Parts: sequence; C-alpha cells; structure tokens
Amino acid sequence: MANATFQSAKGKGTEAIDKAKDAGLETWEKAKEAGSETWQKAKQEGAETFDKAREAGAEALGKAKEAAVETASAVGRQAEDLTAAAGHRIKELGETMGQRGPQDGFTGRAAHVVADVIKGGGEYIEEQKITGMARDVESVIKNHPIPALLVCFGLGFCLGRMMKD
Repeated sequence: MANATFQSAKGKGTEAIDKAKDAGLETWEKAKEAGSETWQKAKQEGAETFDKAREAGAEALGKAKEAAVETASAVGRQAEDLTAAAGHRIKELGETMGQRGPQDGFTGRAAHVVADVIKGGGEYIEEQKITGMARDVESVIKNHPIPALLVCFGLGFCLGRMMKD
C-alpha cells in the first residue's frame, strides 16, 4: 500500500513536470511567432509558468519524500513487531521444552538448562527487538574491536569456502 502511495506521488510529480515542460514549450512557440511586444509578455508568462511548475514539482517531490519516510517507518515498525513476535514464540518453545522434557537425572538437568537458555534468548529478542539488538552489537564492537574483526574475518572465510564448493 505504501509502495502504491509512493508510485502515485512519483507519477503525479512526473506528470506535473511533463505538464510544465509542455506548457513552457507552447509558451515559447507563441512568443517566437508574436513579435517583440508579445515576446516580452510571453517571456513573463513563461517565467510564471516555470515558477508554478517548479512549485508543483517541489510539492510533488515533498509528497514523495513524505510517502517514502512513512513507508520506511511502517516497514521498520512492522519489522520490530515481527521480531518481538518471533522472540515470544522462541520463549514459548523454551517453556514447552522445560515442561515436556525429561525431569530427572542428567538428561533432565541438561534439558532444563537448554530450555532456560532458549527461553532467555526468546525474552531478550522479544524485549530488545531489532533496534536493541543492533545497539548491543554496536556496543560489543566498540568495546572489543579486534575480536569483532577476527570474528568477521572468520565468518567471511567460512562463507567463502562454502560458496567455493
């Protein structure tokens, strides 16, 4: 829907510019035919038409920018909501694993530890969403730049090896 709004605004801007070009060309042709007195009048009208076209183009561009910002904002909110929902589902999965997994012995303790880790990860994702996670990653990179670079190089190397084969 936002893309349609953006395309509509873009189309209106293009249409306004095309109309302005056509009006300017028409004014120019009349001025050439009319002579010196009419030339001055046509020149004045052409300037007014150009100003109006410039204003219309600026207005259309402003509307297109507003539509783009609204679209980006809506997409961002939707991504945040989807991330929170995914975190909630992961948290529920951890809770379910804790309830349905083995309860006694070594496997029971291991199942509870895994369930708690999954539940904690889900809570973190649900609460922090994308923006909070991005802030956390930024903070880790700022506080530990060399290990972060080494991790990036390692991941790049592994991805390159996978793509090569």
